[in-house]
Amino acid sequence: MLGQGHPHPANLKGYRGVTNLEFDIKTLETDVLIIGGGTAGCFSALTISENSNYKIIIADKANIKRSGCLAAGVNALNAYIGKDETPESFVEYVKRDSEGVMREDLVYSLAKGLNKVAKKLEELGLPFLKDDNGEYVQRGRGSIKINGENIKPILAKALEEKKNVLVLNNVNIADYLIKDGVVIGAIGFSLRENIVYQIVAKKVVCATGGASGIYKPNNPTFSRHKMWYSPFNTGAGYAMGIRAGAEMTSFEMRFIALRCKDTIAPTGTIAQGIRASQINSKGEEYVSKYGISTTHMRLYSTIMENLKGNGPCFLKTEGIISEQQGELFKAYLNMAPAQTLRWIERNTGPANENVEIEGTEPYIVGGHTASGYWVDHNRQTTLKNLYAIGDVAGGSPKKYVTGCMVEGEIAAMSIINTIDDTQTVKSDVCETNAFIQYFSHFFHNTDFYYTISEVEQAMQKIMDEYAGGISTGYMYNKTKLRIAANRIEELLKLIDGMRANNLHDLLSIFETLDRLYVCKVLIKHLETRKETRWKCYQENADYPFKDDQNWMKYVNSVYEDGIVKIVLRELVGRDKTYEHTD
Repeated sequence: MLGQGHPHPANLKGYRGVTNLEFDIKTLETDVLIIGGGTAGCFSALTISENSNYKIIIADKANIKRSGCLAAGVNALNAYIGKDETPESFVEYVKRDSEGVMREDLVYSLAKGLNKVAKKLEELGLPFLKDDNGEYVQRGRGSIKINGENIKPILAKALEEKKNVLVLNNVNIADYLIKDGVVIGAIGFSLRENIVYQIVAKKVVCATGGASGIYKPNNPTFSRHKMWYSPFNTGAGYAMGIRAGAEMTSFEMRFIALRCKDTIAPTGTIAQGIRASQINSKGEEYVSKYGISTTHMRLYSTIMENLKGNGPCFLKTEGIISEQQGELFKAYLNMAPAQTLRWIERNTGPANENVEIEGTEPYIVGGHTASGYWVDHNRQTTLKNLYAIGDVAGGSPKKYVTGCMVEGEIAAMSIINTIDDTQTVKSDVCETNAFIQYFSHFFHNTDFYYTISEVEQAMQKIMDEYAGGISTGYMYNKTKLRIAANRIEELLKLIDGMRANNLHDLLSIFETLDRLYVCKVLIKHLETRKETRWKCYQENADYPFKDDQNWMKYVNSVYEDGIVKIVLRELVGRDKTYEHTD
């Protein structure tokens, strides 16, 4: 079933789990099911609701008021067409930063809608900073300042007022329901009651976000969840698609954030906000020594300076004026209060000392890089009736908040235009029972030898040491990847024997299972790209140089019969309308 050695639930009729079912079944029918109530999912639901009368269900394992990677807020919108910029120039910027490998068609389609969705956020009540002329205050060529600590509550409130939207908070979706190769809904369990939700829908939208926690983090033990990306985004959407046989793309284009040391607060707030340069322990600006200042090269140069003994590295803030310091204090309270609190508790501030920086562990996230589902121009996946938006959708790096919202809007309008041609298909009773038996058996396991936490930490140690984590300077080679692949398989075999004592344990088991599937695909993608295209993000020690002649292409994959099968695809240009044809 969901664990190692089991087929996808669509073929589960022969599964023999425990017969003592401990869950009640609640079957719901809707027009559109949105899995994940983050910013992309909420905006997609809002778009459908405002433009149609179709019934919508949003399923979120937390609460949409404070869920997803914007749960704590954000202080800028980093994808915006500012003054003297155009959608075309935005595409060229993303193309340059991504070393040429990205879906120009997808980036261009979302670039054309960035300013529109920003305006919509303002209309919903989100405060935007403006100058004396009433214009948005720009932080950079494609970034505008906001007071965004309440971005999620504002979106949640807008949805609460829609009569055709039902929000299921605290419901973890475990897998898709599939019949004859078509996605017909999803199944999951409540985190508050012993209820299994079987949701049947004409169209399904995956908006679950990317994957964190697959590598050993910067801060171990009790602080291990103090990380750049939301620790609750565990790659569930990726994993559900992988198990169902959806085509995935660019997992090898990992994202590693350059962040303030220990607090893992964003550095862009300082770098763009006050134009602070990166310096080493000698006070030297160093990024230019390593080439063009792209996102990954700013990280790579920092790693190299530390390896050369020139660290630690800093953002040069010492000597800034009190007004600038006050702005930084407020900006971090909007989205990373730990940084402001650290300054306060130490009775200091950025005006008095430079801010030390470091790289985080790698993440798989389609909002910053290109990892995720392989989608067409409407954000439809290769599985019929399934869409992917936001961080879970691949191909379009640097989409950030507004880009994820545009993708939600694009998918929403496609659904509105095609849903009348889609029939509701009932789920198979045997399949549902098999799921419930599988959920239940974790509460009856007695001969378990490892805790959930131990398996999770083992996975993170494997990925860190053998698949390019912090301890190896993000480098890997073929031999190490093969060791990682074998050991991840060993961990997958342990999952079915795990013990759950409560619903939270059951959730943790599925989160670890999903991460392991992401690891499996990631390792295969890293092994396949025989070059180093993105320093640190994809640092192949066997092939340390970029190879435009052979690798200006997408590394895609499809999971079949327990094997990750690679599919290499040619680049898609800005003016091409891509459709799934093979």
